[in-house]
Amino acid sequence: MADIIAREVRLKRRPAGVPGADDFEIEETALPAPGPGQVLCATRLLSLDPYMRGQISGRHLTGAVNPGEAMRGESICEVVQSNDPAWIPGDRVLLHGHWRSHQLADASQLSAVDARIERPSLALGILGMPGLTAYAGLLYLGAPKAGDTLVVSAAAGAVGSMVGQIGKIAGCRVIGIAGGPEKCAWLTGAAGFDGAIDYKAEEIAAALQRLCPNGIDIYFDNVGGTVLDAAMWRLALGARVVLCGLIAQYNRDDLPPGPNPATIIKARATVRGLVVYDHAHRRGEFLDRALAWLGQGRLHYREALFAGLENAPAAFARLMAGATFGKVIVKL
Repeated sequence: MADIIAREVRLKRRPAGVPGADDFEIEETALPAPGPGQVLCATRLLSLDPYMRGQISGRHLTGAVNPGEAMRGESICEVVQSNDPAWIPGDRVLLHGHWRSHQLADASQLSAVDARIERPSLALGILGMPGLTAYAGLLYLGAPKAGDTLVVSAAAGAVGSMVGQIGKIAGCRVIGIAGGPEKCAWLTGAAGFDGAIDYKAEEIAAALQRLCPNGIDIYFDNVGGTVLDAAMWRLALGARVVLCGLIAQYNRDDLPPGPNPATIIKARATVRGLVVYDHAHRRGEFLDRALAWLGQGRLHYREALFAGLENAPAAFARLMAGATFGKVIVKL
C-alpha cells in the first residue's frame, strides 16, 4: 500500500492570550503503510478541549505541543487497514492521536467505541473523557450527600454540565456559574440546576451569598482565578473543593494570586486536585451508570459541531474565547 497523504493541523506559533485561527496552519504529511501490529484509521470526529491550551503553552502534564508540531487530541476513527487481528476495516475506535485526517497507530493505542453508544459524538462528550472527569471528580473526590449545596464553574461546558446533573441525581442543590443568559437559561431549564450565575452580568461573590446562604458544601472548579477565589470565601464547614481546570488562566502568561489559605482553614475544607487519567479504571462503571441515566432522561447535553478539519483552528479559538456552547467537536 502506498503512503497516505494526510492533512493535519499544526501549531504555527505560541499564541499570546486567546488563540486565533492564524496561530495554526494546515499541512500535509505522509503516513507509511501500517507495519506489524499497526492500524491505519480515518478520523471521523475530533474532540477539542480547553486543556489543549495548556499543551500549546507548554504547561500541561501531558507535555507540550511545540510550533511546527501537530496538535494532539482524542478522536473517533474508522479502521481503514489493520495488521493486527484485534481490529478489522470498518471498526469504530477511540484514539488519542492528532488533529489529522488519518491516523497511524499501534493497535494497543485503540479502544472500541461501546456498541451501546448510538450517537458516536457522545463518546467524546458526556459518555467520554469529559463525562468520566465529572463522574469521578464529583463522586469520588467531592463525595456528595443528599442536601449538599454544590457549585460548579464553567457549568455549561462538557464537564461542568455533567457535574451538575450528576449532583442532582445524588440529591444536591446545584448552582452553576456560566457566561451569558442563554447558557444560564439552559442550566436552570433542560439541565435541571437549581440556580445559575451569569458572571458577565452579576458580581459572583454577591450572587453566591444570595444563592448559597448556608455556604457551599462542594465546589467543583473548572476556571481558577477570581471565580475560584470568590467561591472559597463561601465554603461551608467541612467543604470539599475539587480542582479540575483553569480556563481563566490558560490564556495568560502570568499566574494570578491563588485563594487565601485562611478560607480553607476556616472551613476545615478538603481541597483535591483532579486528573482524569487516575480514574481510567472506573470507565466501565461510569459508562454503565451514565448510559442508564441517559436512557432515563436524566442527562442532557449540548454540542457545538464544526465541519471540516480546516475549521478546527477557528473552532478552538472560539472555545478558548468562551464563544461556544457545549462540547466542541469537529466532524471530518
